Amino acid sequence: MKPALELRGVEFAYPDGREALRGVDLTIREGERVALIGPNGSGKTTLALHLNGILRPAVGSVIVAGIPVEEPNLVEIRRRVGLVFQDANDQLFMPSVREDVAFGPANLGLSGHDLDARVESALQMVDGTEFGDRPPHHLSGGEKRRAALATVLAMEPEIIVFDEPTSGLDPAGRRELIGTLASLPMTQIVITHDLPLALELCPRSAMLDRGRVVADGSTPDLLDDSVLLAAHRLELPYGFTPSGPSRA
Repeated sequence: MKPALELRGVEFAYPDGREALRGVDLTIREGERVALIGPNGSGKTTLALHLNGILRPAVGSVIVAGIPVEEPNLVEIRRRVGLVFQDANDQLFMPSVREDVAFGPANLGLSGHDLDARVESALQMVDGTEFGDRPPHHLSGGEKRRAALATVLAMEPEIIVFDEPTSGLDPAGRRELIGTLASLPMTQIVITHDLPLALELCPRSAMLDRGRVVADGSTPDLLDDSVLLAAHRLELPYGFTPSGPSRA
């Protein structure tokens, strides 16, 4: 499979001097689902914001489907890479979910039947047709997450980046969202502290700490390594073992 995404020696520091990324090398191939795991402050969200040009590296390069993430290419990059933020309210601001889902494609010039078909397809992909005409603030937490995902799917991206997709969800909402993510065919990058989610959804994980990739491999192998997890301030839920009977 061809690389969907390549980061080569990416370094980035915030204006206050804090180094967030320190030479990140990472390649993700088409159709992969990869979890980005690591402690708070490890650089996971900063890395995600480099993937469609919201942030730009001081050193190194980010390449999406062979296209450098640089100023002349940002419109095309942002069509290919969709971000689903941790707070769904950041992506839902119209009077109805359907209008939110239509917003992006309409700004690309889609209208009429083509726009309606795009919106309906995105809502169907998240099992959201029943709440398409409701105001976003009337939705449950899980419904909001699926609605926010629909706004991204309507842009027909090749890569979707999720930032803590299950944060704050109740068990039913979490299960519904996992089912939705598992059904999507495109390349997915899942930033998460939910290690059981990483195990269930992502065959591969990359672990970040202090702005560097400190481990990259099979998710079961990484989560079975208690020494590795402890060294990087990660912990499985009590009673949960990646290969044992307690795995949900």
